[in-house]
Amino acid sequence: MQPSHESQPTRPWPAVMHDALAARFGSRLSTALAVREQHGRDESPFDVAPPEAVVYAESTEEVAFVVQLAQQHRVPVIPYGAGSSLEGHLLAVQGGVSVDLSRMNRVLSINPEDLTVTVQAGVTREQLNREVRDTGLFFPIDPGANASIGGMAATRASGTNAVRYGTMRENVLGLTVVTASGEVLRTGTRARKSSAGYDLTRLFVGSEGTLGVMTEITLKLYPLPQAVSAAVCHFPDIASAVNTTIQIIQMGVPIARCELLDSNAIRAVNRAEKMALNESPMLLMEFHGSEAGVKEQAETVQDIAAEFGGLAFEWASTPEARTRLWTARHRAYLSGLQMKPGCRAVTTDACVPISRLAEAIVDSVAEVEASGLPYFIVGHVGDGNFHVAYLIDPTRPEERELAEQLNHQLVQRALRLEGTCTGEHGIGLHKQGFLVDEAGAGAVALMRDIKRALDPHCIMNPGKIFQP
Repeated sequence: MQPSHESQPTRPWPAVMHDALAARFGSRLSTALAVREQHGRDESPFDVAPPEAVVYAESTEEVAFVVQLAQQHRVPVIPYGAGSSLEGHLLAVQGGVSVDLSRMNRVLSINPEDLTVTVQAGVTREQLNREVRDTGLFFPIDPGANASIGGMAATRASGTNAVRYGTMRENVLGLTVVTASGEVLRTGTRARKSSAGYDLTRLFVGSEGTLGVMTEITLKLYPLPQAVSAAVCHFPDIASAVNTTIQIIQMGVPIARCELLDSNAIRAVNRAEKMALNESPMLLMEFHGSEAGVKEQAETVQDIAAEFGGLAFEWASTPEARTRLWTARHRAYLSGLQMKPGCRAVTTDACVPISRLAEAIVDSVAEVEASGLPYFIVGHVGDGNFHVAYLIDPTRPEERELAEQLNHQLVQRALRLEGTCTGEHGIGLHKQGFLVDEAGAGAVALMRDIKRALDPHCIMNPGKIFQP
């Protein structure tokens, strides 16, 4: 069972710091309760007091000013992007100032010849793809929510396209970071490789704001595929859908996306999005490449699906039809929450070797079915990552306890299968005990040493990944 992190001691909020921020930011500093509460709540099941203040930064220099002031007064700094975290990353567990980067939303440079782009941290993935579309390029990392690029880098996000294009780890080339001392540090270059010293870029990617605030990110771009086709296929049970996925990956089919929705998720999507999908386990797939290549991939996948009882293989070749299908997938989480009005979700994020995926999912389904707790499943099953969302009434502690017990059993199963407790959401508040189980006490101690070396006063998003 994961420990509670909802009542850590709040650090003092010095009046002199408030006055200095007010003098520098004016109306872009807010202490209004509504604004603070907005920045003190994400999609996690945690209820934590909001930060003492919110600053809307518009440049790297302004972020550095805030961090230098916070370092001087030992005040926590919590970076804020789009607010879509599922693990409590942006919660002010020790008070402090939330630095909202959403106004740092400029695409700074596009280099089509080199397939790179540099953006400010507040640029969202949808905005980025709109701005590079005319170059014939796109950025493929798609975690579902219209997350900020800074937040995606901080959590090492991946999502629906990871099976073909990788995660943020593989697609971030360089960073501008404000460190805990307020120094502006630049890591990496636009070159596709380097062996120059320690890989500081990878150190900050996935650090969840605990080592510094990323303000600019240089990313890889990819050519828009010549042909794109999407398809859905329904199965008699989850095991058949997952075994189809395993066979697709093991045969080396270069599928771009392979997403699983269980019957509960489809029922919720049908209701919320006014769709009429068959309410049985479904794979939603997408193929990228040349016209001939896409056709060959799709035919191979259709044959594999038929071997496992796949039915009603339906194509969506027009952009409008594909958009409608993927919109439904991206909204599956919010649609699922409507299954139980007023609920909160305790969400899992296990990822296992592809050969063990069926075992991991089927056994987890059996446990939650036996519990009687409402749930739904979505997953990026092409790379072994799946999410069970347990729906709980926040006024009933026994439901939260049951959900956490199920989550614990699921994660321990994933670890036994040589997988991970989090494929893409990060540790945040929710998975700190699991990090020790997975990495070992020695590895976590080394992480703490790195944190202490770079942030000796523990002002950078304290209480996340591990306790001070």
